[in-house]
Amino acid sequence: MTYTGDVSKGGPADVRELEKITIAKMEVGDFGNNTYLIRCRETGDGMLIDAAAEPGRILELIGKQPISVIVTTHQHGDHWGALEEVVRATGATVVAGREDAGALPVEARPVDGGDRVTVGVTDLEVIHLRGHTPGSIALYYPGHVFTGDSLFPGGVGNTWKDPERFTQLYTDVVERIFDRFDDETWVYPGHGKDTTLGAERPALPEWKARGW
Repeated sequence: MTYTGDVSKGGPADVRELEKITIAKMEVGDFGNNTYLIRCRETGDGMLIDAAAEPGRILELIGKQPISVIVTTHQHGDHWGALEEVVRATGATVVAGREDAGALPVEARPVDGGDRVTVGVTDLEVIHLRGHTPGSIALYYPGHVFTGDSLFPGGVGNTWKDPERFTQLYTDVVERIFDRFDDETWVYPGHGKDTTLGAERPALPEWKARGW
């Protein structure tokens, strides 16, 4: 089956198989949150992105293979509602952006833009994106970027009509994602459907002009 990223509440995960990793996407909770499980194909080690809700379903997705790290993309509670239970069950280390790490209900290792988070024999680059929250982060694996609530199909994340925060988020997303990566780069957001940078790039001037 071809990966689409189209998942639904209570439905199965959609799985993408790449050369070195697999990516499983599943919707959890009442707010359409996406949780992502990345596995190193060589070692079987796993990384979870956003233990958002429904810990039982997340643990079922993880299965019997280990996960060593859970990345929380930002401090909003709908992205870590299952975090404590998943940590207790797996013993995984929690990672979050430096400015948001202290707001989580468990101890988290703070990371900065440019840091690397390892899963098995590969790693993903941390990209710091300010504006939705002070410490929001995205994770980049060549050709693939997990953006939390900072970038969605149709626009950047919510900045609550604050012009300064919007300008900061828009600028970070343009300079740190769109200016660096090509149009084929696949975007995995914190809620809803996936997209690509190429699908969104033509609308950047419109986003800037409307201010959200």
